[in-house]
Amino acid sequence: MTPILPIANVERCLSLLEVLAVLPDGLSLGALAERLAVPKSAAHRLLQALAGRGYVHQDPASQNYALSLKVAVLGFRFLHARHLPDVAQGVLDRLARETREYCRIAVLEGDDLVWVARAQGATQGLRYDPPMGLDVVLHATATGKAWLATLPENEALRIVCARGFETPPGFGKRAVRTVDDLRLHLDATRLRGYGLAVEEGEPGTVAIATVFHAHAETGAPVAGTVSVAGPLTRLDERRMAELVPLLARAAAELTEVWPLQQRQRPGTPAPANRAERIEGNAP
Repeated sequence: MTPILPIANVERCLSLLEVLAVLPDGLSLGALAERLAVPKSAAHRLLQALAGRGYVHQDPASQNYALSLKVAVLGFRFLHARHLPDVAQGVLDRLARETREYCRIAVLEGDDLVWVARAQGATQGLRYDPPMGLDVVLHATATGKAWLATLPENEALRIVCARGFETPPGFGKRAVRTVDDLRLHLDATRLRGYGLAVEEGEPGTVAIATVFHAHAETGAPVAGTVSVAGPLTRLDERRMAELVPLLARAAAELTEVWPLQQRQRPGTPAPANRAERIEGNAP
């Protein structure tokens, strides 16, 4: 009978991967053990297990342990299997060209949003180009607020309060910090029709976002969000008013083509009616 790995070791292994994911130069065994709050011997066993599967390597010069590219390869394989870039990238590229700003798509996974695609439309001047590997901080981003505003208020508050109002280093000082402020932001989002974050995710930046749905029928669940972001010096109120219709059109297009993602998955039955009618019209 195959032995079951203790849950504590699974948790430590996942924590180790998360620590190394933001440290391309890696860390020493001692530093990793300290980060994980485990003895060096335990950290070493975890590293050896991961190295044996090709997920971690040790630099001969520094002796630091770092992630290999195998983790990234797995991520790309997963996205390819789900056909997310195939479905979305054409719509996103056109939005980036039209807005001349940085555009992203996030997909809903349970109570989380996960970045899956991006396109840079800025060709000159200041460029906002954040890394894709960061978590979507729901209460402090236009993307998060756009989705939370579609939920019943109690459900939105439950999700955020379970995570807390802390933000990662580098987030702007204007980020929402309390339940009362979050209520106000979500009310404003519903009235406005899109999420807005002014110097919240990052100082000097503005982002707007809206949701798209799993299909075009009435009452369809939210599938994800599409957003536009750029420097505050360029995205003033007048400019944002110009971008909102472009963002809304992109969201409508994603809603139209999203059933194709389901159709492309092996073994998944083809969506009926509306999805079949639009298949030949997908951008």
